[in-house]
Amino acid sequence: MQNHKRPPASLIFIFGGSGDLNFRKLSPALYNLFIDEWMPEKFSIVGIGRSKYSDDDYRKHLLDGIKQFSRRKDEQNGKWKEFSKGISYLQMDAEKDAEYKKIASIVKKKEQEFGEHPNVIFYMAVAPQLVPDIAKKLGPLNICSDTKCTRIVVEKPFGHDLQSAHDLNALLASMFDEKQIYRIDHYLGKETVQNLLALRFANALFEPIWNRNYIDHVQITAAETVGVEGRGGYYETSGALRDMVQNHILQLMCMIAMEAPVSFDADEIRNKKVDVLNAIRKITHEEVHQFAVRGQYGEGWMKGEKVPGYRQEKSVSPDSNIDTFAAVKFYIDNWRWQNVPFYVRTGKRLHDKTTTITIQFRPAPHYAFPPEAAETWRPNKLTISIQPEMDIRLRFQAKRPGQSMTLNPVDMKFSYKEAYNGDEPEAYETLLLDVMEGNATLFMRSDQVEAAWKIIMPILEAWQTRLPIDFPNYAPDSWGPEDAEALIARDGNNWATFATQ
Repeated sequence: MQNHKRPPASLIFIFGGSGDLNFRKLSPALYNLFIDEWMPEKFSIVGIGRSKYSDDDYRKHLLDGIKQFSRRKDEQNGKWKEFSKGISYLQMDAEKDAEYKKIASIVKKKEQEFGEHPNVIFYMAVAPQLVPDIAKKLGPLNICSDTKCTRIVVEKPFGHDLQSAHDLNALLASMFDEKQIYRIDHYLGKETVQNLLALRFANALFEPIWNRNYIDHVQITAAETVGVEGRGGYYETSGALRDMVQNHILQLMCMIAMEAPVSFDADEIRNKKVDVLNAIRKITHEEVHQFAVRGQYGEGWMKGEKVPGYRQEKSVSPDSNIDTFAAVKFYIDNWRWQNVPFYVRTGKRLHDKTTTITIQFRPAPHYAFPPEAAETWRPNKLTISIQPEMDIRLRFQAKRPGQSMTLNPVDMKFSYKEAYNGDEPEAYETLLLDVMEGNATLFMRSDQVEAAWKIIMPILEAWQTRLPIDFPNYAPDSWGPEDAEALIARDGNNWATFATQ
């Protein structure tokens, strides 16, 4: 038996229960929590969708997803039969008000069955445009006024721009209390992202030098080798800046740049993150070309395979101006980070799949060493790999064996895979458990969402008014357009290269 406290009884409604997100991510995550004895002793999962399924057919469908996408494809310990007893399917048209009475009756029935009032969780695994309408229809149900036990989980993208994010926040706030709303960003559930807080605040080694006096600059790269993978219709309304920078990358920046929290209380952590977002220097429309670069991949070769350009992808306009690559230089105007540049870049069809944070320290003085020592001199560097590898590397100078004083940069490496037995939990496992436990630390608050949109809106607006004349401007299997190299080279810096071993 695991020696830990389980969450209270929970009833989870998954809107979009027959869809891809539940099939690939949510059900495998909930099942892994069950195997590890983290699920509540009393739980019920109700998939809601328009597709026709009997309960048995629906369970078989979800089991197929677990066999394909779970981190425990072949290691289920015979627990599926027990877990699947808690799964049922509700076929309903989410656009019809009367249908929501079915949800109220299920809650009442489960309350009697459990012998207690459960947490009631509404998970919006649906297209973003459907969320407002579903929320409006859920709002009048009596259970939604229970601020202690009822929660709504909303997937990104949270709004399309600042105004739509503000409108969605206002709508949800009219139905639910802020502490009931869980805006989910799966990046924040990754083990390495959570480890950023431990790395910074549990080690006396780093915190004293984690500032402008010792750090030269910070880089964040979130690169993908794939194209839009059949999601051209969605991507045409989004782009790299909206899809990645506004949420994932700015959240990583907050984890790197935030001040030490007084406690690990959810609002205390989120307050510190909002402080970072509010301190990020706003870029004016006129300055955008100095601080931001966009790109779009053309056709070419990727790992020996011919691939189409973005404009040749399915459901994409043949003269589309959507960015599939974005790089931005940010500054954080506060005492700790004044004049330390934060370079971020993200894109599709890039050379490697990697999400990596690089902290480049200021160079140590060279004068004490002979000239030959300086030839291979490199500043200290801390590299935090979030995916696909999960590791932390610290680069420092060491003397090579021999009679001369020759220095070489060497890496000290911590790898999750090598240090710990067993698989790390998937991000959705961590986040779903937090929802059941009522822990909002890793979820976006309304003011965080709007502060993040305020940062990128000037860039989006400038890009919409000044159309690119050079798209497509980078080849597949590259690191993006030349302008991205120029963005960082103007300051005498280079984008980090990543060790793949």
